[in-house]
Amino acid sequence: MTTISGAEILIECWKKEGVEVIFGYPGAATIDIHHHLTTSSLKFVLCRHEQAAVHAAEGYARATGRPGVVLVTSGPGATNTVTGLAGANMDSVPVVVFSGQVSRLLIGNDAFQEVDIVGVTRCVTKHNYLVISTAELAQTVKEAFYVATTGRPGAVLVDLPKDVLSGQAEFSYPQKVFLRAYQPHLTPHRNQVAAVAKLFEQAERPVIYAGGGVIASGAGEELLTLAELLEIPVTLTLMGLGGFPGNHPLFLGMLGMHGLYRANMAVQKADLILAVGARFDDRVTGLLTQFAKEANIIHIDVDTTSIHKNLKVDVPLVADARLALSAILEKLGPTPTYPAATRAKWRQQIEEWDKACPLTYDRADSDGLMKPQFVIEALYRATNGKAVVVTDVGQHQMWAAQFYRYDRPRQFITSGGLGVMGFGLPASIGALIARPQTTVVNITGDGSIMMNIQELATVAQENLPVKVAILNNGTLGMVRQWQDLFYGQRYAATTLGPSPDFTLLAKAFGLKGYVAKTEAEAEAVIALALADPGPSVMDFKVSPRENVFPMVPAGRAIDEMILRPLELP
Repeated sequence: MTTISGAEILIECWKKEGVEVIFGYPGAATIDIHHHLTTSSLKFVLCRHEQAAVHAAEGYARATGRPGVVLVTSGPGATNTVTGLAGANMDSVPVVVFSGQVSRLLIGNDAFQEVDIVGVTRCVTKHNYLVISTAELAQTVKEAFYVATTGRPGAVLVDLPKDVLSGQAEFSYPQKVFLRAYQPHLTPHRNQVAAVAKLFEQAERPVIYAGGGVIASGAGEELLTLAELLEIPVTLTLMGLGGFPGNHPLFLGMLGMHGLYRANMAVQKADLILAVGARFDDRVTGLLTQFAKEANIIHIDVDTTSIHKNLKVDVPLVADARLALSAILEKLGPTPTYPAATRAKWRQQIEEWDKACPLTYDRADSDGLMKPQFVIEALYRATNGKAVVVTDVGQHQMWAAQFYRYDRPRQFITSGGLGVMGFGLPASIGALIARPQTTVVNITGDGSIMMNIQELATVAQENLPVKVAILNNGTLGMVRQWQDLFYGQRYAATTLGPSPDFTLLAKAFGLKGYVAKTEAEAEAVIALALADPGPSVMDFKVSPRENVFPMVPAGRAIDEMILRPLELP
């Protein structure tokens, strides 16, 4: 019987799962794995922080649909992954983190760099494992990838004691997995499908509200077909952007706290809402008791626990989004009947809302600085709307969602549920490694970029042509906006003071650096950066007083929007 070490077994498991790249940081507990990685076909990307490694893996997963893989050492290496794990899990992204652990005999003895990472991450992962023997390693890895990628995708952690990795066992990889307590329900019930089809044929003011589940399940084509077949307007969540073409005449834009006026009004006045792969989170619904009170609500979600969790719905469909939409289309047939004339009036009403309050901004500013929205529009024009856009979190994230139109799935990558500042740069790394022929633009702020700016070293080492666009307003803009609107303009802990010279900082990492203070300079800088085959950092000096509108204040319904600064209470 031929045996190999646990470290070698792990690498063979990765190969069986089709893993091509691992993100991470080495340490003593994982040194056996790195020893064998050097002679394998797998690529290891040395990030400069373990949190960034998880974000990079998430960017990779979001760009491809395949699981992102992370390898870190024990103790602080493992605890540094917690934010990344929580973010990936909340956004339903398949990420598998492998953490080193002290030898089994030392567990519980407060050994050097020992942390109960299984206990720490239990509430921020879909599932986690402590491998207790080398012989069980392959089975555990198979289960980890299965859990991470099936049903509602999520984050899984596998903790690897050092003596398990150095131990010997025969390698045999399972062909499939059966977990009695975990059986995702993917196929919709035919009676529920029939009920949905009937509602669609009767509705006069329908709206489709779609989220990240549409992208995760690959249901974009079915969503487009259904919307066009029944002439139904579509609005998307932040995580759903790209799931429906951004330039399509039926597209309403994003809904919610910073959603477009027409989108929020349409949802509030609809008589039927189809929610697909979305979870009715607070940033979408606003005051829950006032959300879509006139509508029958259909909810399609593969996660049973999401049904009725935040909002009681009329027709639940527990199923994969693509399979559910396919079943609805089959039930409707190629020529369904519906009140076409009434729906034409409905779309006309939506057009009137858009004309009354279009998405716009005042380009003039008394401080003489350009508006951040202009930079997003300039990036859109310069990239022909084809770039993969990766954002951090804050005002720039909302402007990127509003002013860059996304026409395909996996084109917009951001941190949604957890809202992680520092996500953008490492996620851009993962996205570009996944899709090296694509233009990847990281839209960030001068606050967010500083949280993982060390990853410019990873960009330089891997020679990744990431285009970093910093909307530099000298402030933590989203928090400052709340202070501006609701806290009497008392700006506590939001003024950043003198920022570093980002052009010099870029050059210190061996990258190109550009700065722009006017609209003309911005367009010139963008052209230079996009023409350059290497990575670059663009520092755009933008107005520090600009706020994101529309905005739904906390505790208000989503049709109670602040539309302009003059409407402040």
